[in-house]
Amino acid sequence: MKPNNSIFAAEPLTRAIEAIVAAGGSDAREARVVAENLVTANLTGHDSHGVGMIPRYVESLLEGGLSPNRHPVIRFDGGALISLDGQAGYGQVIGLESTDIAIDRAKQFGVCVMALANSHHLCRIGQWAEQAVAQGLVSLSFTNVISRSIVAPFGGSDARFGTNPVTIGVPLPDQPPFILDMATSGVAQGKVRVAHNKGEKLAEGLLIDDHGRPTVDPRYGVIDPFGALTTFGLHKGYGLAVVCELLGGALTGGGTWHSEDRTKKRVLNGMLSIIIDPQRLGTAPDFAREAAEFVNWVKQSPPAEGTDRVRIAGDPERESKAKRLADGIPVDATTWNEILAAGAKVGLEHDALQRLAQARG
Repeated sequence: MKPNNSIFAAEPLTRAIEAIVAAGGSDAREARVVAENLVTANLTGHDSHGVGMIPRYVESLLEGGLSPNRHPVIRFDGGALISLDGQAGYGQVIGLESTDIAIDRAKQFGVCVMALANSHHLCRIGQWAEQAVAQGLVSLSFTNVISRSIVAPFGGSDARFGTNPVTIGVPLPDQPPFILDMATSGVAQGKVRVAHNKGEKLAEGLLIDDHGRPTVDPRYGVIDPFGALTTFGLHKGYGLAVVCELLGGALTGGGTWHSEDRTKKRVLNGMLSIIIDPQRLGTAPDFAREAAEFVNWVKQSPPAEGTDRVRIAGDPERESKAKRLADGIPVDATTWNEILAAGAKVGLEHDALQRLAQARG
């Protein structure tokens, strides 16, 4: 660990982020929901979607692209089909409440297809999958991003869309669930920001510069002149990214990305979610048995050299959460200073935030 990292316990760090969100005009519940969501992202090892997002949120708030104290509004109600508008509200609240609606409908009808448009940044989409699987439901989501384009199409040399995540959650009997939550780019944009703030290089093949040439310098994902991220798996990730625009953007009514305007700070998401109740499908016993047997079979593969065991999607996040709850959450100095600066923009003094956060070192 680098010496310029500070280590925070989860609850004090949550209180500091909560204070910033509240100072921006959010009511007490919203401030707490946003802060807990961001800190949970850090706990699960996804610093890209954690407290380092607060500076961007404050910029979006001051710009008018983020609206506090909003809730999803029903645009169309067809029972198992429902269309919602997030009103550019905090995605932590919009995502939570929208997923609750979809869960209720899936329990009622056996399945729910939810089209959510115009939510501000939904953060770690895996959290909404976890919310569904906690109720014994299967969750599939396709999400697009209305913000500065940052990912190049396969065969292209500049950015044309966002990181567009695909997320799938599957409950497993008597063991933690399968939670696949992946950007369709080779790396999440927030991880590029984290690498830049830490002064680290990216792995090769993840980024091109402003002339379309391969680079490992994360500045091209953070500072103008911008380059672009590449999709994972060449044409395969590219194909899924387009699916997210067509389903998460076009089908939800939230819109797709096709603009040269890179000036706005807001991050809007559209998300198409399909929630399935296995108990209503008629295959529940087979599903439970086969899912458990298959996962156990896969995990019994002898570990390859350099690994300790075979994992499934969701295991690394659970391991990270256990470790960081015990040892604390590392936040690099650049990111923490950006958070303090964001707090100052909404009227909070640095010393007050430092006292709330109570860094361990």
